[in-house]
Amino acid sequence: MVFETVAGMIAKQLKVDAATITPETRLVEDLKADSANVMVMIMELEDQFNITVDDTAINSLKTVGDVAKYIEAKQ
Repeated sequence: MVFETVAGMIAKQLKVDAATITPETRLVEDLKADSANVMVMIMELEDQFNITVDDTAINSLKTVGDVAKYIEAKQ
């Protein structure tokens, strides 16, 4: 559930097909997200899941699966 929501949000923001996103999809290398995209994504995820993403954790979120796991751990 979390992964599907995250993938859908990322797909909408980056204008890619959500069906092409897997847990192994890399945010920067595969989806061409830049730092501004990542910051917007983090803010939207914080609002959607009512969590706070630690600044120190942002650099460790390399794949869509990493993001989903982080959110699940914070809930």
